[in-house]
Amino acid sequence: MTLDHYVLDTLMADLVGHDRRPSAFLVYLLIEANTDNIALSYAEMAERTGLSRRACQGAVAHLARRRLISVTRRQGNEAGTIRPLRPWRR
Repeated sequence: MTLDHYVLDTLMADLVGHDRRPSAFLVYLLIEANTDNIALSYAEMAERTGLSRRACQGAVAHLARRRLISVTRRQGNEAGTIRPLRPWRR
């Protein structure tokens, strides 16, 4: 996986420093690295990032509000599909 320079040079400072949401940056990195496009549950995100399930939920909500991810909801308790968006690449 090749990480876009923007993610480290700008997005990290924006999410961690300005928004004060380091959990959002960790979750974004996990989503960006999920090249198989598998549905990730909050429990799986928590296990893979070391964050709590609630922190992952808040991070996903924050990233969606910032339009940095796209979330496709499933029915019931199924995990939704989350994919990274890259608005800086327009």
